[in-house]
Amino acid sequence: MKAIILAAGRGSRLSKFTQDKPKCLNSIGRKSILERQIETLKSSGVDEIVAVSGYRAQMLEGYGIRTVHNPEWEKTNMVKSLLCAGNEFNEPVIVSYSDIIYDRDIVSNLVRKKRDAVVVYDLEWKRLWEARFGDPLKDAESFKIDQDGLIKDIGRKVDNIEDIEGQYIGLMRFSAKALSWIVRLAQKAGRKVLNKMYMTTLLHRLIREGYPIYGMPIEGGWCEVDTERDLELANQLYNDGLLIGAR
Repeated sequence: MKAIILAAGRGSRLSKFTQDKPKCLNSIGRKSILERQIETLKSSGVDEIVAVSGYRAQMLEGYGIRTVHNPEWEKTNMVKSLLCAGNEFNEPVIVSYSDIIYDRDIVSNLVRKKRDAVVVYDLEWKRLWEARFGDPLKDAESFKIDQDGLIKDIGRKVDNIEDIEGQYIGLMRFSAKALSWIVRLAQKAGRKVLNKMYMTTLLHRLIREGYPIYGMPIEGGWCEVDTERDLELANQLYNDGLLIGAR
């Protein structure tokens, strides 16, 4: 199994912590987020890792992984970075944001999934969002799933907590067939739209066009590092032994 880590962005919301390095090189405990991701992925059935670089790309060299570069990283978003790794689309891949830490069991379960497109979501998201933002609706997005496990709604800003049955965490698995769906949709969207497209927007569009995107529920066991508060919280969870994937 191969993994693609989307690590092109700077992470401006971390301000001083990304002035001289990519966001994924900030540390949780004594290891960087990237090092912890590599360890977790390799111990969970992933044998090849490719990182999509952008900001300070040279700093992602030397970790025993391959890199591909997104030369337009300053002007583009996650979907464009994923497509920069298009040469890897001939087999199933795990796709991971570069600013998240997750338990090994989450990745192990995801690797074993047989569906063409599987997206991890957290049923216990509210506790984490309260710790991160105070108000659980702040920065939360819609997520709804049907009785067959298919995602029906994702990525919209919401005012009603009833529209949230979980939260997308930035970790997913695509078969070669599903990756071909993504390429087809990207070609249809056009360059201008594609360059600004978020991953949840891509997933929403795939769902709207009838492609089956399944959810894989988890109950905690992960953390995102997008702000200074997140970095503080992730280190707190690590010190308290609550991030198994960071051990």
